[in-house]
Amino acid sequence: MTNDLTTTNEVIDVKRIMEMIPHRYPMLLVDKILEYTLGESAIGLKNVTINEPFFQGHFPGAPIMPGVLIVEAMAQTAGVLVVKSMGKDAEGKLVYFMTIDEARFRKPVVPGDSLYIHVTKERARGNIWKFKGEAKVNGVTHAEAIFSAMILDRE
Repeated sequence: MTNDLTTTNEVIDVKRIMEMIPHRYPMLLVDKILEYTLGESAIGLKNVTINEPFFQGHFPGAPIMPGVLIVEAMAQTAGVLVVKSMGKDAEGKLVYFMTIDEARFRKPVVPGDSLYIHVTKERARGNIWKFKGEAKVNGVTHAEAIFSAMILDRE
């Protein structure tokens, strides 16, 4: 049996990411895709800096990246994978969260961290995709979640 899955470490930079998904500053939360297997998995990178606007209030004197934004970074990484897997026709479509399950926040993510976002497809049916995501710093899992999303045309 031949394995048709090809993992590539072709880097997808932020300019290309912005062509693929509609997110923009301050809500674009993935800087690059480091590696992917079409239709299966991807590893994204978010370099967390003190300049992020959410650190002004979360929390003054003890900045921590909000967990919901870590899950959003997982979803954006998955969104880039979906678009890359589906081809140019999928570019610019909107991705809507449907579910977020089993979210766990194990360690805080702070300025200076390089957040490696691992997403793996659990299943895809039509325009609905389900993923398992893990956010790691220095190889240690800081957050994880299972989430599903629907990919739709802009109205």
